[in-house]
Amino acid sequence: MRLQDSVEIMLVEDNPTDGELCIRALQRQGLADHLFWAKDGAEAIDFLCCTGAYAGRDKAAQPKVVFLDLRLPKIDGFGVLLRIRQEEPLRVIPVVVLTSSNEDCDIVAGYRLGANSFVSKPVEFDRYHVAMAEVARYWLRLNRPPYGGLMRAAGDNT
Repeated sequence: MRLQDSVEIMLVEDNPTDGELCIRALQRQGLADHLFWAKDGAEAIDFLCCTGAYAGRDKAAQPKVVFLDLRLPKIDGFGVLLRIRQEEPLRVIPVVVLTSSNEDCDIVAGYRLGANSFVSKPVEFDRYHVAMAEVARYWLRLNRPPYGGLMRAAGDNT
């Protein structure tokens, strides 16, 4: 089995520093073993839709959660979120918007497009680690995602 076929977390982040910080925080909690990092919105969509460079990927092997930045090249986070919510069976995947934006209009737009959570990235290193650990623990250990028959029942007839 390839790592990309056993993803639990998909991180969509173009900033190398923020991406590394997030991964480091998740590694400290033992939560980064099955992580895929997309560096722009187009790569995220290709990965989730199994197109482009990911055309051979198993479409049934979707992440348990997507951590999505809003300010991305090629396709911004809102575009990625919209595509996820338009595609079966992707629409049931929880999407956590992780961004440095505190703009009310971004928060409202994110929720209107179907974000499950909106988390502002703390600026301080230690607070960032704590926040990422808490968010990841919730979505990976406490949340009950739809899998198997539920994913098919949600519209995947493959």
